[in-house]
Amino acid sequence: MITLFLFIVLLALIFLSVPVGISIGMATLLTIVFFSDNIPLLTMAQKVFTSLDSFPIMAIPFFMLAGILMGKGGISKRLLDLAGSLIGFVKGGLAMMTVLACMFFSAISGSGPATVAAIGSFVIPAMKKERYGAGFASALTASGGAIGVIIPPSIPFVLFGVTGNVSIGKLFMAGILPGVLIGILLMAVSYLILVRKGVGNIKTDIEVAASLETGMAGAKKGINVKHLLKTIYDAKWALLTPVIILGGIYGSIFTPTEAAAVAIIYGFVVGKFLHKELSWKDIYDSMVETLKIVGATLYLIALSVCFAYVLNIENIPQTIAEAITSFSDNKYIVMLLIIGFLLIVGCFIDTIPAILILTPIFLPITTQVGIDPVHFGVIMVMALAIGFITPPFGANLFVATAIGKVSIEQISKSAIPFFLVMVLGLLIIGFIPFLSMYLPSLL
Repeated sequence: MITLFLFIVLLALIFLSVPVGISIGMATLLTIVFFSDNIPLLTMAQKVFTSLDSFPIMAIPFFMLAGILMGKGGISKRLLDLAGSLIGFVKGGLAMMTVLACMFFSAISGSGPATVAAIGSFVIPAMKKERYGAGFASALTASGGAIGVIIPPSIPFVLFGVTGNVSIGKLFMAGILPGVLIGILLMAVSYLILVRKGVGNIKTDIEVAASLETGMAGAKKGINVKHLLKTIYDAKWALLTPVIILGGIYGSIFTPTEAAAVAIIYGFVVGKFLHKELSWKDIYDSMVETLKIVGATLYLIALSVCFAYVLNIENIPQTIAEAITSFSDNKYIVMLLIIGFLLIVGCFIDTIPAILILTPIFLPITTQVGIDPVHFGVIMVMALAIGFITPPFGANLFVATAIGKVSIEQISKSAIPFFLVMVLGLLIIGFIPFLSMYLPSLL
């Protein structure tokens, strides 16, 4: 009865367009008031405070600010130049370089929508000019942006690690190969679509990209070594970012939270003094933008901790676990059931609240059937990341529609092939744990 009441109230409030954080808090509060005699209301206030009194949580606003500063400081353009030099010579080179640039930027941003905004502002106009189609261009960029939360550093991985008490460093390492796999699959399906449509001519791609000051200007019929070396040199400070962040974490020089703080300083120094493209107004705007995002995120985290506390007190995760394992205790069937559920949830709820709500429920279940917590963390984040390109929520879709000036219906239709290959990639990662667990095993 308590479980039913809690989730009915939560879903009802969400479908009534009440903000998710408030919905979580109200559902928790009403459940305590009407059904729980052994949880005093004062406990809810204490949980809200203590949940934010956490050193790992500080990594979230730090990584957000670092990513915004780097986007405004010229790093995204230089990564795009490098991507164009590496792969711009193939048919549909603009599409290929879009995905590759998203992969590069993912290694410094930790956010899906931020990746779409940083890369899309350059490549979507270029693909539209070359007649790739506004829907295709916007959908591809939105899909590539989803890699932003898979390749480390990743804000959802930080949240999963904090919520599930799982090593954030291992989660970061585990996301590298899955992120690369998704990128390769997106490139492959893009190539097939463009070949079928008969667009993506190499020569005109290069001319269009050159007019938009992208690195494809140096690509001809193969890799132009001289131009490639130039773009690598120009992007050297951008390429050093993941080396410093991840190298510092795995070298035990600093924690993920300290790495995020270092990333802010590094992004400021590179953008302001080395690239000289970061103005004081940009810095101010970046801080304001970060504060707005953090303000909407931290209260949600705090109330989600209260929600998880009530779940545990009332033994709701154990009840759900028994229901699922009574259906089957085969870990692959359990995994398929959970993946299907997460894909549906991702259509309606943002990644952050979904992780905070569902991790306390599903992590004990997957651990019970023999799925490694790090492996499950990758599966969960990947499944919810696909929600970035599925309506009605689809955060990446809305960012891309604003840039590409297309309707949500048009971009959603164009995103179907990318959705399908991302689901394929998710199933490959789910059923071949080696791909996500190999690198963490080296630690």
